[in-house]
Amino acid sequence: MVVVRLARSGVKKRPFYNMVVADSRRHRDGKFIERVGFYNPRATGGEESLRIQMDRLNHWQSKGAQLSDTVSRLVKQLDRQQKATQSPE
Repeated sequence: MVVVRLARSGVKKRPFYNMVVADSRRHRDGKFIERVGFYNPRATGGEESLRIQMDRLNHWQSKGAQLSDTVSRLVKQLDRQQKATQSPE
């Protein structure tokens, strides 16, 4: 089964996660099919903490890829952020 999940990178105590499409049988940080975004939980100031290529994510979901719990939470969080910035005054 193909899943969209987070692959950890970064140094000790400073995590950085790549959002990847991977075979569920592969290791968390192992080989993946495609990188569709990133998540930086330690972003400060003007740094971007979350970026997702929604067109690629939707493409993989249409092919049957499942989202991990964390990725689905991050997608909802991004949707809320975008709606808040687009709301009329």
